[in-house]
Amino acid sequence: MGQVGIIAPLPTRAFLLSLLLLSGARAAELRIYYTAIQKVLAREVFTQDGRRYVRGSRADKCNFAYLEHPELRGDNGRLSLKARFTGRSALDVFGRCIGLGDSFDVYITAVPYYHNQSIGLQDVRVEGRAPRGEPRTGYYVRRVCAALGDSLRKQFDYRVGDQARRILEQTAPEAAYRQELLDFSVPGIQVTPDALVVTVDFRLAVK
Repeated sequence: MGQVGIIAPLPTRAFLLSLLLLSGARAAELRIYYTAIQKVLAREVFTQDGRRYVRGSRADKCNFAYLEHPELRGDNGRLSLKARFTGRSALDVFGRCIGLGDSFDVYITAVPYYHNQSIGLQDVRVEGRAPRGEPRTGYYVRRVCAALGDSLRKQFDYRVGDQARRILEQTAPEAAYRQELLDFSVPGIQVTPDALVVTVDFRLAVK
């Protein structure tokens, strides 16, 4: 796979690029570095003073749960996210919280896969650990890890096909042609130590 540089006005450059896409190999490789993903997480997910509330909010004193300080990397072919979990599941009794609560590191690993125009997560594993890395056990920790794993399996759904259509069908307002995405698939997703490598396959028509 090579790179082609074209010096031309924007509409012409876009048109020539479309022709190159049509005449060249259909498969393209996207290498998304974890440093870039972490910036997106900080900007769009961990938005409440660096926290992501998974239950309740900052205003809830006795019934809340949040993650903070996310660290994303690749580990033996799996996505690995380390974050700090803090939570309580208690009742407010005369200003005192009576019930369960804890704070510990959670390690979430999963395998990304492509289905129905989306990227999802499968084989999700969640475990709690103490600051020195030893496993954390106990009823509350087990409940938290099970809930996080179930939530990620069911709710993580990145509509990569829709994103590709919006990007690839975009043309300049003054263009005398339009682009149409005919087919799109993701034949391969590879987790490397420093980046997520996504292979995309598509057909683009210029009309």
